[in-house]
Amino acid sequence: MPGAWSLDDIPDQSGRVAVVTGANSGIGYVTARELARRGAHVVLACRSPARGRAALDRLRAETPGARAELATVDLASLASIAKFAAGLPHPRIDLLVNNAGVAMVPFARTADGFESQFGINHLGTYALTGLLLPRLLAAPEPRVVTVSSEGHRYVRFRLAALTAGRYYAPFAYLRSKRANLYFAVELHRRAAAAGLPLRSLAVAPGLTRTNVLTGGANAGRGRLYRAVLPLLVRALFRPTPEGSKTSLYAATLPGLPGGGYVAPGGFLELRGEPAVRNGHPALRDAGTARRLWELSEDLTGVRYDLSAPRAG
Repeated sequence: MPGAWSLDDIPDQSGRVAVVTGANSGIGYVTARELARRGAHVVLACRSPARGRAALDRLRAETPGARAELATVDLASLASIAKFAAGLPHPRIDLLVNNAGVAMVPFARTADGFESQFGINHLGTYALTGLLLPRLLAAPEPRVVTVSSEGHRYVRFRLAALTAGRYYAPFAYLRSKRANLYFAVELHRRAAAAGLPLRSLAVAPGLTRTNVLTGGANAGRGRLYRAVLPLLVRALFRPTPEGSKTSLYAATLPGLPGGGYVAPGGFLELRGEPAVRNGHPALRDAGTARRLWELSEDLTGVRYDLSAPRAG
């Protein structure tokens, strides 16, 4: 459609250092590739070294001259997250895209004993962002983009249910995506209160063809699931580059205010061009966001120092 925002509208990213989690496939890969295509130095933060290496090779083949590197991190392990954050060879990070996650997986627990969808999608994201915070605050205009889901509004959010392992998939997944939304808004609220230039936004990709429902832990599901779901995804979901638009819009649009939510502008946020959709009540539920933040502090042991002076 005329005037629609496209990947060609991404402004020059030269000089920015960007970390993209879950960058070996799907939306994360396209996000990393397009940032690199516009000149950013991109760190592909991936759980699997083999899949990460394949993604890095593909990115370099598709984007000659790209400045990109691979780093390993498993958001299901607080020890892995700490090792990644400590070993990253960049004193400054301009952009963190919290893209990695799991969806509708069979019940499991992380290395630290958390229900896997809450543990990976929210607690892993919370811990990683907190441990990278000093590097983010060393940048002049740091930005954090956290991938939520348009499905976040279809579940009642109960803090007690997050760690109990009850009311499982799809409710555990949708609760974890609501937690992503609360986290993104609360991070911006706290940074703004401290007078820091960090901008944090949540995004939803809409219906998008990725392997999040068919790969990883979902690859071992029953024969009927493995036969039918890929057909539904191909028939009903949009190509992956379309789903990456909201992440890239939130990550690169000049002057975009923090503390908001970017989603497809069409019906039920399932399709359409990126648009700021700040009408959801969850965005204004500061009480729940604060309690979730405090719970996340206790569970992960990661506390954000938002009073630290910026370097350089």
